[in-house]
Amino acid sequence: MIKLVAATLLAATLAGTATPASAGTFGHACVAPEPLDTAALERAIAGLPNDDVTAALVRATGPDGCWSGTAGVADRRTGTPVNPDARFRIGSVTKVFTAVVVLQLVAEHRIDLAGTVQEYLPGLLPAGYPAVTVRQLLDHTSGLPSPVLDDESVEYQLAHRFDRWTPEQYVAAAFAQGRKEFEPGRMQHYRNIGYIIAGMLVEKITGRSYESQVRDRIVRPLRLTGTTAPGHDPALHGPFVHGYQEMTDGSLQDVTRWDQSFGWAASAIVSTTNDLDVFTEALLGGKLLPPSVQAELFAVPPVDDLTGKHASYSVGLQRFTLPGVGEVWGKSGGRYGYLAGLGGTRDGHRRLVYGLTANDAKNGDNPTPVTQRIVAAGMTLAARG
Repeated sequence: MIKLVAATLLAATLAGTATPASAGTFGHACVAPEPLDTAALERAIAGLPNDDVTAALVRATGPDGCWSGTAGVADRRTGTPVNPDARFRIGSVTKVFTAVVVLQLVAEHRIDLAGTVQEYLPGLLPAGYPAVTVRQLLDHTSGLPSPVLDDESVEYQLAHRFDRWTPEQYVAAAFAQGRKEFEPGRMQHYRNIGYIIAGMLVEKITGRSYESQVRDRIVRPLRLTGTTAPGHDPALHGPFVHGYQEMTDGSLQDVTRWDQSFGWAASAIVSTTNDLDVFTEALLGGKLLPPSVQAELFAVPPVDDLTGKHASYSVGLQRFTLPGVGEVWGKSGGRYGYLAGLGGTRDGHRRLVYGLTANDAKNGDNPTPVTQRIVAAGMTLAARG
C-alpha cells in the first residue's frame, strides 16, 4: 500500500508550473524542473506493512528536485493510511539537535569545547576521574561507561516503559558499572552518556530546561511544526504512526506510548520527514551555526574505534561513503518501534531523511532491508545532476 505524496512535485510538474524554492526559505515544497525517476524509491518502500516494517516516510532532495512518499499503515489495528505529516520518534538523531545547541553556546562563548565536565559540572563524575572535555562528550571519545540494566530483555523494557529517569540517575547508574572504558581521547565508542551530560551542561549554562533550548534555538526559528522534545510525556500528538515491537514469543506489541527520559538529550525527540529535511538543509547549509563552529560537524577525531577501524563520528554527525555518491554526513537512530535517519552531502544540496516503524528497531546495529533500500535509492536519486 504505497501512497506517493510528492507534495507539490507531482501536481506542479503535471500542471507544468513547478518553480524552485527561493534561496534562504525553509520548509519549501518538493519541486522539480522535470519529473524525477523515483522508481527505485517507490520499490524501496513497496509491500508495506510486512513482517519487519509497518510504515515508512521518506523524503529525498537533490539538484533535480525533491520526492517524498509514504507506505504502509499508521495503525495495524485500524489500517489507517500514513499521513505524510505524521510524527515519529527519531531516536539518536536527537544527538544532532543537542550538538547544535551546544555548538551555538560555544559560538556565544558560553561553553568551551576544550573545557571539562569537571569544570562545568563539579561533582558529577567520581573524584579523581580523568578530565573529560565537552568535545569528547560530543564525539564519543570520552571513555565514559553506560548504564547496564538488571534485565535487558524487551519484556522488561516494556514493563518499565513509564519509568521516569533524571539525568543524574542515568549517570549514577553508568558509574555503578565501572569507572571508564578507556582513557578520554584515546578511542571512539558510540554511547548515549556523552549526550546525556551535554544536556545537563546546556541546562547548567543557560539556567533553563534542555527542552526549551531545543525549542527556542532550533524548532521555532526553523518553524518545525511537528518537532518536540517531549520531556516525560509518553504520548505522540497530532498525526503520528504507531510503533510496534516484536516480543520474544513473536507477537507484536504497540509501544507508541513510552516515557523517553532514559535517553533524554541523546534520543527523545519526535519529528516529521519535512521537519527533518528543513533541519538538515539548515544544518548543512550553515544556517544554524556560524563558520567558527560549523567545522566541528565534520571534524572526525584521529583515533580508532573499539574494532580497530578509523573513527567515523564527529560532533553530532557520522561520516559515510556511499557507492556512486561519495562522502555523506548524517545520523541514524532507533527507539523501540521506530527507526529514523537524516543525511546529505556536506553542502546540504543533496539530502535524505526517513522514518520507519520497524518491528525490531532495537536489534543491534542491523538495519532492516527496507532501510538499506531507502538509503541506497534515496542518496542515488539525490546525487543525480
